[in-house]
Amino acid sequence: MEGNSSGGGGGGGGNDVELLCKTLQVEHKLFYFDLKENPRGRYLKISEKTSATRSTIIVPSNGIAWFLDLFNYYVNSDDQDVFSKELQLDTKVFYFDVGENRRGRFLKISEASVSRNRSTIIVPAGNAHDEGWAAFRNILGEINETSQLVVLPNQKNSEAPERLVGLSDDVGAGFISSHSSQSAPAAEVNVDRSSDLPPSSDDIGNMGVSKVIRADQKKFFFDLGSNSRGHFLRISEVTGSDRSSIILPLSGLKQFHEMVGHFVEITKDKIEGMTGANVRTVDPPQR
Repeated sequence: MEGNSSGGGGGGGGNDVELLCKTLQVEHKLFYFDLKENPRGRYLKISEKTSATRSTIIVPSNGIAWFLDLFNYYVNSDDQDVFSKELQLDTKVFYFDVGENRRGRFLKISEASVSRNRSTIIVPAGNAHDEGWAAFRNILGEINETSQLVVLPNQKNSEAPERLVGLSDDVGAGFISSHSSQSAPAAEVNVDRSSDLPPSSDDIGNMGVSKVIRADQKKFFFDLGSNSRGHFLRISEVTGSDRSSIILPLSGLKQFHEMVGHFVEITKDKIEGMTGANVRTVDPPQR
């Protein structure tokens, strides 16, 4: 990345450690992504730069996956079906609003907090198939994965995040699976869902099929594997540093699916429309 990203946006100034930098150009705008860490925690600094202006939002590390989820929502939704969203993270609120001007559609993201003035970035949708938003989403996916994998020396006693094969760690709006850590360029955004293809026997034997979902403060990992007794699905629940697992033989997978489907059916009135405790849909008209 070019060297015009400044430290200090997340507090801490010279104490900030730079973990990952990315640059994205969408139409006439440049976006700089800086994943950093300081004694107060890890954060993502996203800056929008045009020829005349520069604006920045600061996303706490626990919000990166939510940003990824929301960009998936806007990329995958029909134009007429999108709604404004509000995302509350700690003491901050982020507002997501779709608009349109003579250049085309755009997504306006505003950050409001008690500690700094309101700041806004505007992400163009792109020329076709929302490739601008999709490219932005791809970089968020790579940063989200890196944030979970990078462990600094002072964190060596903490549990290292688990790397899953071929997984972009998004949730809610559908999995976008890729076996490459390289983000697609804006003009070549590929949203083919390879995770929807049935796994081959080689995939199963090599633990090549993995998924992860979030529910409140928990993560659930789904990993296909095999041992001397045969193939199985391991489901792991992770809360903080605590982890527990169950092993489900493939012979019981269909019954497990039917049982979960039964409980989804009888509770659908309660869970219908849920997008996560931190995200609220804003009814039109917009603010």
